[in-house]
Amino acid sequence: MATVLQKSAIIIWDECTMTHKHSLEAFHRTMQDLKGNHKLFGGTVILLSGDFRQTLPVIPHSTFADEINACLKQSFLWTSVETLRLTMNMRVQLQNDPTAQVFSKQLLDIGNGEIELHQNTQYIKLPDIFCTVVETRNELIESVFPDILNYYLDHNWLCNRAILAARNVDVNEINFHIQQILPGDLMSFKSIDTVIDENEIVNFPTEFLNSLDLPGMPPHNLQLKIGSPIILLRNLNPPQLCNGTRLVIKKMTENILEATILSGKFKGDIVLLPRIPLLASESSIPFKRLQFPICLAFAMTINKSQGQTMSICGLDLENTCFSHGQLYVACSRVRKPSNLFVLAKDRLTRNVVHKVVLR
Repeated sequence: MATVLQKSAIIIWDECTMTHKHSLEAFHRTMQDLKGNHKLFGGTVILLSGDFRQTLPVIPHSTFADEINACLKQSFLWTSVETLRLTMNMRVQLQNDPTAQVFSKQLLDIGNGEIELHQNTQYIKLPDIFCTVVETRNELIESVFPDILNYYLDHNWLCNRAILAARNVDVNEINFHIQQILPGDLMSFKSIDTVIDENEIVNFPTEFLNSLDLPGMPPHNLQLKIGSPIILLRNLNPPQLCNGTRLVIKKMTENILEATILSGKFKGDIVLLPRIPLLASESSIPFKRLQFPICLAFAMTINKSQGQTMSICGLDLENTCFSHGQLYVACSRVRKPSNLFVLAKDRLTRNVVHKVVLR
């Protein structure tokens, strides 16, 4: 890898706006060291690609100020960045659809925090022609996955649709509900949880560790059916199997899953997924979980969906967005308003935007 970096003429860093500024600064020092050159990034051209209207770095237990301070624009390197702005929405241009042009303008208003606020609640009200509003979660599922019993084995149909929600608890409920509809036997895969420090075994029994459900970690009791879509939570074999890769279950054994990649360059490839040890980075209790690094992907969190394009997208806003740009990210996964279905109370939802970042 060091040799590849030394020989690279240009390095492209996509979705850079989600990256903590320390990551870019560490890469800057690494390139200087590898190339023996004290210029920026050792003299290599770096192309940073991203949109600051989208979600910013996730800082656990932080304030808005912490989130902004972790942004790339707060790095000492930012003064050396030349900004090139892309102003044409290619998704819209390829549609040749007049409604898509209006949709693009409305998306920018949401991303820039310029949409009108509801007087009483200070929530934004979704425009009438912006999306299709549904009344219940069951109606949302039926809109995004119509006649799923006849189509769930069609990988092209399955890979182009998903339901997004802001919080993990909503995602888990939707995934469980949809998987219950599918035919076939439900198999349970229970993890093996152990504390890192053997002296702490008495203080943290196995039953307690099993009960922990942490962000970015697979559940203790992973329940799957053949034909269920899943998403990877760790890099297993880049670039084929990366964090965020969507797959569909083909065969299941106790310690190995056989799955087919749903999208991307390696679409259609059949791969094997093993159980691996996973360390809980967000837990105050250092413990290790031996489990498949996956979770169901009928629904996913808004942050996990960033960078993906879908034909049909559902948005569950019963629990509203809580961080910068989440609503903008969720709504911009589709190309036109007729493909966006939203569950929101009275059409109202929160759109959290820190304008200081956009400037």
